[in-house]
Amino acid sequence: MKPLSENEIRGSFVNCSKGEARRISLPRDLDGLPWADLDFLGWRDPGAPERGYLVTEREGVWTGITLRGPSSGQKSVFKSSICSICVTPHTASGVDLMSAPKVGPAGRQGNAVGIYMCADLACPLYVRGKRKTLLGRRLEESLTVAEQIARARANLDRFLDKLYEPPAKAT
Repeated sequence: MKPLSENEIRGSFVNCSKGEARRISLPRDLDGLPWADLDFLGWRDPGAPERGYLVTEREGVWTGITLRGPSSGQKSVFKSSICSICVTPHTASGVDLMSAPKVGPAGRQGNAVGIYMCADLACPLYVRGKRKTLLGRRLEESLTVAEQIARARANLDRFLDKLYEPPAKAT
């Protein structure tokens, strides 16, 4: 992923207003991020930990989405969960159900889509072995790292596609 400027990040958001995008707390050290190891930029708001943000390239355009996670609560350290994006196993505290308002009128009406993903939104770093979970390691797979990256990208794309789907019509 190429390094993004503050303006590129703020201008990329598709499921919030421009005013909300201007108020988003960005990662502190944009220049110090491991851009070469990122397929998407994901972060949690340190001032409001239930808020998360994700920016990725989609069809040649930078696309940012706002996410909402659970409010803090105790989770069992004896249970484990798997991220639906990067397929990394974590203790229960390492995976959160993140919801994103849909794009357009459906999102303004309160429609959202959810996915279980790494609570710290660092999927690209887990796939590449640059970050370890509390469990210590990822599952052994027959896929190469490049294939795992492609799978994570496809999983993210499927989630993003759902943000653009019109709501189902009642029959």
